[in-house]
Amino acid sequence: MPTLTRAEAAERASLIDVDNYHVDLDLTGDSDTFRSRTVVRFRARPGAATFLEFEPVEVGSITLNGQPVPPSAAGGARLALTGLAAENELVVDAVMRYSNNGEGLHRYTDPADGSVYLYQHLFINNGGRVLPCFDQPDLKASFRVSVTAPADWTVATNGRLVSADGGRWEFAPTERISTYLATLIAGPWHVRTAEHDGIPLALYARAALAEQLDAQAAEIFEVTAQCLDRFHEMFEIRFPFGHYQQAFAPEFNFGAMEYPGLVVFRDEYIPRSAMTETEREQRASVIAHEMAHQWFGDLVTMAWWDDLWLNESFAEYLGSRVAAEATRFTGTWTTFAMHRKAWGLRADQRPSTHPVAPSEVGDTDEALLNFDGISYAKGAAVLKQLIAWLGDEAFLAGLNAHFEAHAFGNATLADLLGALSKASGRDLSGWAEVWLRRAQVNTLRLEARVDGDTYREVAVVQSAPDGFATLRPHRIGIGLYDHADGAVVRRELIEAELDATGRTVLPALAGVRAADLLLLNDGDLAYAKIRFDEESAAAVPRLLPLLDDSLARAVIWAATLDAVVDGERPVAELVTLVLAALPVETETVIVEDVLRAARGLVDRYATAQTRPAACELLAQAADRLLAASPAGSSRQLAAARGLIGATVDTARLHGWLAGDAVPDGLAVDADLRWLIRYRLSVLGAAGPDAIEAELAADRSATGEQWAARCRAALSDPAAKEAAWSAIIGDASLSNRLAELTAAGFWQAEQRELLEPYVQRYFADMPEMMRIRSGMSAEKTAAAAYPAVMVAPRTRELAAGLLDRPGLNPILRRVVQDHDDDMRRALQSRG
Repeated sequence: MPTLTRAEAAERASLIDVDNYHVDLDLTGDSDTFRSRTVVRFRARPGAATFLEFEPVEVGSITLNGQPVPPSAAGGARLALTGLAAENELVVDAVMRYSNNGEGLHRYTDPADGSVYLYQHLFINNGGRVLPCFDQPDLKASFRVSVTAPADWTVATNGRLVSADGGRWEFAPTERISTYLATLIAGPWHVRTAEHDGIPLALYARAALAEQLDAQAAEIFEVTAQCLDRFHEMFEIRFPFGHYQQAFAPEFNFGAMEYPGLVVFRDEYIPRSAMTETEREQRASVIAHEMAHQWFGDLVTMAWWDDLWLNESFAEYLGSRVAAEATRFTGTWTTFAMHRKAWGLRADQRPSTHPVAPSEVGDTDEALLNFDGISYAKGAAVLKQLIAWLGDEAFLAGLNAHFEAHAFGNATLADLLGALSKASGRDLSGWAEVWLRRAQVNTLRLEARVDGDTYREVAVVQSAPDGFATLRPHRIGIGLYDHADGAVVRRELIEAELDATGRTVLPALAGVRAADLLLLNDGDLAYAKIRFDEESAAAVPRLLPLLDDSLARAVIWAATLDAVVDGERPVAELVTLVLAALPVETETVIVEDVLRAARGLVDRYATAQTRPAACELLAQAADRLLAASPAGSSRQLAAARGLIGATVDTARLHGWLAGDAVPDGLAVDADLRWLIRYRLSVLGAAGPDAIEAELAADRSATGEQWAARCRAALSDPAAKEAAWSAIIGDASLSNRLAELTAAGFWQAEQRELLEPYVQRYFADMPEMMRIRSGMSAEKTAAAAYPAVMVAPRTRELAAGLLDRPGLNPILRRVVQDHDDDMRRALQSRG
């Protein structure tokens, strides 16, 4: 699919206005194609010429206003039209192709029972894979869908079901929505239904997940109802799209997608094995996130992709906020501080950094690359700062005015800022310039001078990275923590306004008794890199295990991990802190994130000589937490997963598979068995036969994916060659299987075996980009990057690839960012 430029979109929007689409799909065949008949009604400037996105396998017929259009008008994934009238009707009958990469109409065969499932994902520029359409966000239209499919299937779309009879489904027209928001699902789905506050609810999952959906439906419906109620309290316009259905689909590229009235999630959110509380909380936050999109993105849609933040930043913020306010998962801001914000901070420091709201996004390829931690997590963190400044009442008043003015239409950054400025009485232009229009992140460092036992002066020093001059105002909390009677408690919280001059003295702390720990960004209001004063940094290993506040602990851990990433603290110091503090950690998300992040840093920042000892300390920390955790608890499961990932004790792992010496309460279920099998494959303690035996006992979608990852992880030359060939050249491999094969390939324990593939990555990856596209290509290229092969030679090869003219922009970004990560790792090693 060719990219659509902003200039082309603007010109097309000036010529036409789309009224509606009637899409009639025939999904009854067994081949890799389906029939699509589309009627498009639109108005135009008389005599004008334009085009629609259209990527058929075969054209049956095309007519415009009753006159035939030659099939040759469809070429290069576009359908060219000339001689338009004021009122137009385009009718196209064509054969289209199913996809296996999560784009267009994705077709999946479940290995558990052979059932076929379809879902439609037109995002960002894939509308032409299903129907001829004007595929840009500001050409909204009503969609009416008809489907012919096997009579025993279930079909659902954005629109309300009007009739279903003998394999024929008819749906009512939708409200005006953008093309990328039109969806459908089809197949023998297992369905659960309910109703809340007059809104019909439904859940869909593959038949193989029927038992799991039935067991988890009550919790999902409860969270859905609670979030709907909270959004109705906040927003004056009720949920605007009739029914609220949620489908859990296989091999979905995103975590979820906000299709109005029919949200689609990846079906890993209906796990068949034990879940931690963090995973349940994440699902609740994603439900709230996608529900927020029904207003931010669906009711009011950005005019072009440069205002992506109007969708994702708001949904990210509201996902955490509404889940915390409306559901039992009250700790979502701890998760945000620990996990989501770290994603934004990393993205914001890479070569591909960009403003939250760029002034120009030139085409849809560039737009796709901006679906990152900046548009999501940084934007959400910036919104927290804005609300702290404006006040919640003014913020919500501005949002409601914005919805009222632009309902079922499109809006821009200027539109929203105007509504917020009017509601708050504040001019937001200066705020928007430094926070939304400029890239990169500032660092805030505490300086504390002490006389005796009191502070003489405390200041916060703000800096910008090399090459960036922007300093920003910050509203921030500073906590004073004291150690007494075996606990660490906050004595006082100081709120401060930091100016943009570079150094802000805090007069409220002058003459105050010095604290054992001075915590900058207590409460996690600020979007910034945080660094402790020397005394507080030295006190962290002693005080962190005794600190009761989980959000404060998350702020400390996040700052510590970030300092290691930047090479300001050695990785050896990190693993020592993990051993000291993690075995007493009570917040599951902190356990999971610290173990994951620390393991990644050890693999890249530790040398071949120091890595085994560092991994052993991580394994000891996980083992101690495992012993201290209540049987059957989330912490026990998180600790077990962390131990499996770090240990080299293959006898113990084999014992767990056999049911020997398994901790009480720990279920070695299907997914934990696969995790163990994966680790044994990495360590050379399991071979292909063991993987195939495990797969024979678990012939499921998840089992198939785990097997692909395990085969790639085997410490065997033939297995590596087979995996690499599949990643690079097997177009029949689905998006998810390609990504997981790539994810299993590179292992820090196998550096000698993997050395030849470093050069092959830079030689072969352009070929992979020719058989995959979009998000699937990006994820596969990133997972296949030789990140654990930290050496100057890897950077030299990266530079050579980046010098190639015409390099695919997705691959260019992946290589630039991973090369920058390797630069940091090499600097840390010295």
